[in-house]
Amino acid sequence: MPSVEQYLKPEVVNQIKRLDLRAQFVVKGFLQGLHASPFQGFSVEFSEHRRYTAGDDPKDIDWLVYAKTDKYYVKKFEAETNITGYLLMDLSQSMGYTYRQEVTKFDYAICLAAALSYLMIHQQDPVGLVTFDEKIRDRLAPRSKRTQLGNVLAHLSKLKPAGMTDLAHSLSQVASLIRQRSLLMVFSDLLVDSEPVMRSLRQLRHAGHDVILFHILDEAEVNFPIQGIVEFEDPESLDRLTVDTNQYRSDYLDQVESFCQQYREDCFQSGIDYVRLDTSMQFDKALTEYLQSRQARF
Repeated sequence: MPSVEQYLKPEVVNQIKRLDLRAQFVVKGFLQGLHASPFQGFSVEFSEHRRYTAGDDPKDIDWLVYAKTDKYYVKKFEAETNITGYLLMDLSQSMGYTYRQEVTKFDYAICLAAALSYLMIHQQDPVGLVTFDEKIRDRLAPRSKRTQLGNVLAHLSKLKPAGMTDLAHSLSQVASLIRQRSLLMVFSDLLVDSEPVMRSLRQLRHAGHDVILFHILDEAEVNFPIQGIVEFEDPESLDRLTVDTNQYRSDYLDQVESFCQQYREDCFQSGIDYVRLDTSMQFDKALTEYLQSRQARF
């Protein structure tokens, strides 16, 4: 039986071809590793009865009512706590980068989004999907039925990173599109000017949404293991630059740390959850962030 760590390692999970099995694998490992689980099931409150109809679960039949009326009635439940979640996926070309040729940033984001979908649906939380690059490309309305998991995973499995990105504009579109207060989970490498992105994120907060920003980088973008004189190519603009990496490595690492720290501080001041990830990290950090955000609302 795989260890908890094996369940949560991106390079292990990525070997599983079917996205639904990947999601189950990650969530199983995550829950197995929780000692005092914050993963609370729904509290439901009995509100009324209605006549049993074809398609209802027979387990919901109230047999006490049947004993009195000789008719089948089911208990109608009203959830006391639920949270509508949206997965906001960056489709830009830079998300397709991988240094070790094992797990791209996009692979990591897709697997994480699939696992979160699995968690949400099993919590009876409605989950929807929005994909974007320079603008919103597609949208799947949120649902909480079990069939929604298949819908979300089918969409996710077809996605490919391509083209340019305008994260700020896309998030502004989301603010206009989603009116109901929701939990918005953004998956992006954030390789754009941060100021307009933060303005759009604050716009989402001002509209009443809770926001988790999953900042996903490749492990090489964080650790910079490259040595010697190397030609780099921007995957979106195709601009090229030749660099002596040994000379600039220290400056590069300082810049990356400063870049991430600025996002962390700006998000903190704006009431946005910032989660820094790279493709070598286990998925449990991100899943825990979702559960903590969910609990904080109720």
